[in-house]
Amino acid sequence: MRAKASSLHSSDATTGAAAKTFSIGGQQLAAPRAAPGLHLVATPIGNLADITLRALETLAGVDVIACEDTRITRRLTERYAIAAELALYHEHNAAQARPKILERLAQGAAIALVSDAGTPLISDPGFKLVRDVCAAGHAVIAVPGPSSVLTALSVAALPTDRFFFEGFLPAKEHARRARLNELARIDSTLVMFESGNRVQDTLRDLAAIMAGRDAAICRELTKLHEEITRAPVAELAASADALETRGEFVLVIGPPADDAGVMDQDTLDDLLRAQLARGSVKDAVAHAVELSGRPRREVYARALELAKTIGDGNGED
Repeated sequence: MRAKASSLHSSDATTGAAAKTFSIGGQQLAAPRAAPGLHLVATPIGNLADITLRALETLAGVDVIACEDTRITRRLTERYAIAAELALYHEHNAAQARPKILERLAQGAAIALVSDAGTPLISDPGFKLVRDVCAAGHAVIAVPGPSSVLTALSVAALPTDRFFFEGFLPAKEHARRARLNELARIDSTLVMFESGNRVQDTLRDLAAIMAGRDAAICRELTKLHEEITRAPVAELAASADALETRGEFVLVIGPPADDAGVMDQDTLDDLLRAQLARGSVKDAVAHAVELSGRPRREVYARALELAKTIGDGNGED
């Protein structure tokens, strides 16, 4: 049974005339028509067996599934013999697709929103749609399930009582380092996504800014080649050149140690050298004072000493 591509303009699916079913292990099961509204359905992040029974019933019972890529979602619907209509909803067509979805909802349709993997809206499009659907008075129903953020947290062996989800870091080095300097001030476990072609550079930046923290690299979560590597950030950065970069990564960085209120001298020197190599003494001192917990006068004096060893290119301005 093959899921069919559809336009969100179509209203034929709202009749519910065809029997709605899905299949598990060759056994066909009936799915009741889903309640009218927008259903946010979490889908597997790798292993298709991670789908929930409620998610299967919902995907089979809605009138249309709005998805980022019909090819990816079709692999899921074909695995479970769901004959749902598929329609595109992604960051490039969202402005055009939202009014069509709202129109269908106003007609009493049940629509599922899925991302390529995991929970919709988490570093994926959907926030504006949910906002507009709520504003129009239609129901929004969450169908919880897989999440790479929570999966990574659960296996990282790092504190989970408080965590901050960053999503993807900026691609450019200067912006990425600036953002990591801001994140370093957050007293909780950090979770971030990274692509294979940037993960090595990100690990080196993390080592320069959050040296000493424990961390975990979670690669290809729930997939055949899942790999979890746990070590201090500095060790992970030192071995970054040997890292397998194919696949998708979640990085989990532990919170600063309880005694990390004042940065030790070696770490301060490393931080100042990294900042001086990229900018002025003034900027380097501002960053270091913010992160080190040391007095500005002390940091400024040390920055001047280090600037002499680096060269004459870093003036006060």
